[in-house]
Amino acid sequence: MRRRHFVTGLAGATAGVGLGALPLGASAGASPDSTRAGGPAGSPATATAGQWLQSTAPPGAEASRLLKVAAAGPELAWAVGEQARDARTPGRPLALRWDGTAWSHTDVTHLGITGSISEVSGIAPDAAWAVAGDTGDGPRHLLRWDGTTWQDTAFPGSTDPGTRLRALTVAEDGRAWVAGVLGGRVRLLHWDGGVWRWLPPLPEGTPVPWNAHLAADGSVWVSGDGIARWDHKEWTVLPAPGGIRQTLVDLLPVAADDAWAVGAAFGVGGPPGKPPGVVLLRWNGTAWVSQQGLPFSVGALNSVVGDADGNPALIAGWDFWDGTRTHYLRRDGDGWSSERGPLATGETPMMLDLAAVPGTEAVWSVGANTRYSTTPPARLRIEHYG
Repeated sequence: MRRRHFVTGLAGATAGVGLGALPLGASAGASPDSTRAGGPAGSPATATAGQWLQSTAPPGAEASRLLKVAAAGPELAWAVGEQARDARTPGRPLALRWDGTAWSHTDVTHLGITGSISEVSGIAPDAAWAVAGDTGDGPRHLLRWDGTTWQDTAFPGSTDPGTRLRALTVAEDGRAWVAGVLGGRVRLLHWDGGVWRWLPPLPEGTPVPWNAHLAADGSVWVSGDGIARWDHKEWTVLPAPGGIRQTLVDLLPVAADDAWAVGAAFGVGGPPGKPPGVVLLRWNGTAWVSQQGLPFSVGALNSVVGDADGNPALIAGWDFWDGTRTHYLRRDGDGWSSERGPLATGETPMMLDLAAVPGTEAVWSVGANTRYSTTPPARLRIEHYG
């Protein structure tokens, strides 16, 4: 099951409203709305450490959603997605930039692309990459941020109609890897700072991944219906995690014998609208081990990010029993503790991606205000920690 299908499927589940706990850092006597953003359009409210706030997204079309976010530092971040979409027709690509004060639109109309910008990763003002698509069977555009705007970039196989790009990751030194398909085989497209080239393919029949990840040990992992690790010499394909009607939507690799996967599982049967159960798995070098005792169990986990050392730090999730706030899980010793996003009155936010801000404790979280609905009144939602 593709990630986009899984998350869209969540929109059909009926969300309940729970106790509505205050966001971490809000006082017990404060109004829930006192933690919402204020100030100039696009700016976050003044935040204190340990508090999640909503950052005002710039105006745009309805039926919009943010899919990915990347941060180069406190004064530079990118968020990408799609706007003006309906259930049957792709919308227009959407790209935002954070300049340290406000989020604003960056022009992408000159690219002539329809559909979404589905991936973004970057580490410097002129060293960011994105993946975009204008066809029904997958993205095939590689975009580069040149410090001012996005430009379409040629790469080997870019004119082949069978070439597809799915996901990307960028290292601190500017090298980049894009997971994709060339000649019917799953591969990595590698940027060494000057030239793009395709690396050896994964074993034939490997499922097409929708995520790419750089581990703390320097290896590159791809994940989706299958998970594999590239150690810059050869591929290692990991055993597929078990589970009934289970989908893993994000992965945090740490080392060859340590990785964390998040997602959801619908289990066997059930009535229409049955909510999924959250899934958190840890790879120990031999097997995937389910992590138990989480703060909530009904809903979904959508994104996981690491700390400065690459170890798991934070997960964004949707809590079926309190859908009025994002339910974040923060690593706490050997377990996980709860943090709640700002109240979304009359809405059910679905935050799809996290990005830690290098050199700080801050984190960006992006998604939509209506459980990833693809029709109005879905709007962009951005939350910020620290």
